Amino acid sequence: MYADGMPRRRMLKTVNSIEGIPASKPRSTVPHEFVMDALSRLSPWTRPMFGCVAVYVGEKIVLILRQKPTFERDNGVWLATTEEHHASLREEFPNMRSIGVLGKEVTGWQVLPVDAPDFEESALRVCELVIAGDLRIGKIPGKRRPPATRPISSAKRKAGRRRKE
Repeated sequence: MYADGMPRRRMLKTVNSIEGIPASKPRSTVPHEFVMDALSRLSPWTRPMFGCVAVYVGEKIVLILRQKPTFERDNGVWLATTEEHHASLREEFPNMRSIGVLGKEVTGWQVLPVDAPDFEESALRVCELVIAGDLRIGKIPGKRRPPATRPISSAKRKAGRRRKE
């Protein structure tokens, strides 16, 4: 109670129980969670990316899990790979294709589409390849750039000097 005798409501922050970090909103569910279960022995970790869930093993990004109402054609499991590996991966995953939402005809990222008849079987096979350390899957992301700093204009510099005087 406060001096005026009225109790105050306290805002409770949600806390991520795994990390103990206050969160502004509860985490959404992970799409295609069976993929995370299949990779569990590698201790994968996730990060939001493009409104999806990026899956990392160590420092490598290996997959993105996507299930969104927009551009449904690209829902499924995205594989982090390079163009040089497309042909050999396509032999194992005939329904694999480039991702359309990225706007290019061919991209390094490939998708195992959720609407393919062999989706779950293919996704689990990809997990086996990741566990086996297959070099065709996974990329080490580039370093993040620090936020851009803008130069201070000469007018602002002069105004700052005037205030100090």
